[in-house]
Amino acid sequence: MTTTEWITDIALLLVVFRQLREGRLDLRTFLIPLGIVAFVASSYLDTVPTAGNDLVLIAVLTAVGAALGVGGGLCTRIRTSGEHLLIKAGAVSATLWVLGMGARMGFQLWTEHGGADDVGRFSAAHQITSEQAWVAAFVLMALTEVVTRLATIYLRSRRVRPAVPAGAVASAAPVPAHTR
Repeated sequence: MTTTEWITDIALLLVVFRQLREGRLDLRTFLIPLGIVAFVASSYLDTVPTAGNDLVLIAVLTAVGAALGVGGGLCTRIRTSGEHLLIKAGAVSATLWVLGMGARMGFQLWTEHGGADDVGRFSAAHQITSEQAWVAAFVLMALTEVVTRLATIYLRSRRVRPAVPAGAVASAAPVPAHTR
């Protein structure tokens, strides 16, 4: 693995570990992980192979990423504190995130340190035509995990209403007709 790959993998893992401590749900919550996966996708996703069973591999790992992302988003606590929304990733959310990101990292390390022949045999037996199919599958898995997790958190946050300051409630309340 290159230094850039280590940095991006660790950065993606740190995103959720940062959320183990409760913090404000704000634009950074969404932009930092989206920026990281956009960088990864632009760096490694040259093509999406479609020959043989490449699309099946890509679809399966993308679906795994979606399941992990939705699960992680559902297991992230969202609550209000005054006017702000706060989020905190629970143990299940962190585990799902590490499982998804760690699987990709582990697979890459395994193929670089003796597993490449096994992957080659598996690929030949299952008509996966190129190394790029594996790259596309794991990049899209990570991208999907991040996007579905964030989308789930966003949708859930829309259902949680921050408390409105007391002065705002009083001034927004209609004046009863009998007091005019």
